[in-house]
This record gives sequence, C-alpha cells and structure tokens, in this order.
Amino acid sequence: MKKDFLKLNDLTKVEVLELLKQATELKQFKINGTSHKPLEGKTLGMIFNKNSTRTRISFEVGMFELGGHSLFLTPDQMQLGRGESIADSARVLSRYLDGILIRTFDFKEIEELAKHASIPVINGLTDLNHPIQIMSDLFTIQEKLGHLDDIKIAYVGDGNNVAYSWINAAAMFNLRLSVACPASCKPELPKEISIPDSIEITEDPITAVKDADVIYTDVWVSMGQEETNKKVSLLKPYQINQPLVDAAKAETLVMHCLPAHREMEITSEVLEGKHSVVFEQAENRLHLQKALLKKLLS
Repeated sequence: MKKDFLKLNDLTKVEVLELLKQATELKQFKINGTSHKPLEGKTLGMIFNKNSTRTRISFEVGMFELGGHSLFLTPDQMQLGRGESIADSARVLSRYLDGILIRTFDFKEIEELAKHASIPVINGLTDLNHPIQIMSDLFTIQEKLGHLDDIKIAYVGDGNNVAYSWINAAAMFNLRLSVACPASCKPELPKEISIPDSIEITEDPITAVKDADVIYTDVWVSMGQEETNKKVSLLKPYQINQPLVDAAKAETLVMHCLPAHREMEITSEVLEGKHSVVFEQAENRLHLQKALLKKLLS
C-alpha cells in the first residue's frame, strides 16, 4: 500500500527516528564513497510551481545517488498549466512514475494529488507547511547535540510554514518550542494535533531564546508573498543578531533554512559565526531526503 508524506504526522515518531538513523548511515556511505543504489530503475517526477535551489538539487542528486532517475516538471511544461485537472494528471503520472514530489503554494493541491495518485506523493513545500525541512533539521540537531531529548527550540521571526511544521515536530518529540513573533505574524496552529503546554507563542524574542539549545529563523517574506515595509518594520526587533544569540545558551546552535536575506532576518556576523550550522543544515537535506525516498519508493 502506497504511503504519502504530506505532513510530519503522516509518519509516526518511531518512523521519523528510523529515518534519522538511516540518514546517518547514508551520509556515511557518501563520505566513504560507498555505492548504494536501492532505487535502481525507479523514477521520481518533481513538480515545481515554486522555484527552488535546495529542494530541487538535493532531490535530483539524491535520486541519482540511490540509482534512480528524476524528472523536473514545471506547469508550463505540463498540461496542468493549460487546465488539466490535478486528478487526471495524478492518474496519468501514476502510470509512468514511481513517486511524485511537488513544491507548490496551496496545500490542498497536494492533498488532491495524493488522493488520486496510486504512487507516493511527497510534499516539497507549501504555504501551509514544510515537513521535509523540519525532518532534516531534526537530523542536524540530533547530529550536533547527540540527542533530541528535552531540548528547547526558539523560532524567531515570521510565523510561516516552517513555524507551523516546527509546532508539529515539537508536539511529536515533546520539545520545548518558543515561537517569537509580532501578534500579526503568529503561525497557524495545526488542527491535526493537540498543542502541548511545552509550546509557547510570545512577542518577546529575548524570552524565547532564554536557555535555547537552538535559535531558528527563516525569511520574513515567503516566496509569492508581497514584501511590505510595514511587515519588515514589525519584524526588525526579531532579527537574529549577536546580542540575541548572547541571550541564549553559550553553546546554542543557530539555524536558518535558507535562502537568507543577510542583515534582514539574520546578520552576516551570526550566519558566519561559531554558533551557525546553517550550511551543514542545508547539506543534511540531501541525506534525510534520500532516507525518505528509500522508504517510500523501495
């Protein structure tokens, strides 16, 4: 029976931990130059309604390294762009491919695609959530701290799709999560979970980062959204800068899912500083996604 990955809760905590373990093994294979091709003969169709650097390249490279093949698809290259229904496209693609990755705006599009596809569908990002990013971030945190037990994440900035997925992850792993943002930028709360007391939303970034093991941020204006001076002005007090990092634990990690607008949501000083694991975080998308591909497409 096919399994989709549309949101973090499509997997159990045990399954996520298994994927983190598998990602560690696959990363070591790459370091050692060990060939591992469990997806030989498999093809992944990748539908991109939103541009991408990390998602596209990491999935393409991941499929190649696992022995499979990927197809990069955009609306102007498909009949989807000329009005063919998602349902019809899903049925057709299911007869050609072994899996579909889609990066788009509306989460309902992904749900519709998965409903009618007979092959696994993977969420590469929507305006609602970004589960593949958060799962790879959990991998990075576990790699750096050695565990995921009793850690505090401080998410500072716009309460966007990444913040939404962090709330899912915090509930699943019983993490302490403090989301700091202006009142008008608060994240949507996932309806599919019960929000535990360990998750708080505050307007004070200093409160959020106190005792934080990880300080996390994202762009203030997501792709497809119009940048406004009012929003940028509202978010200025939520910049990840050195004074804010100094208010956290001495050994805190700084993470950003990229692309970064330097000197806006994060300063170059912090992005390039000793606390930053941003580029290792970006690399780990490859290894975690390979583990997911192996699980869903094998």
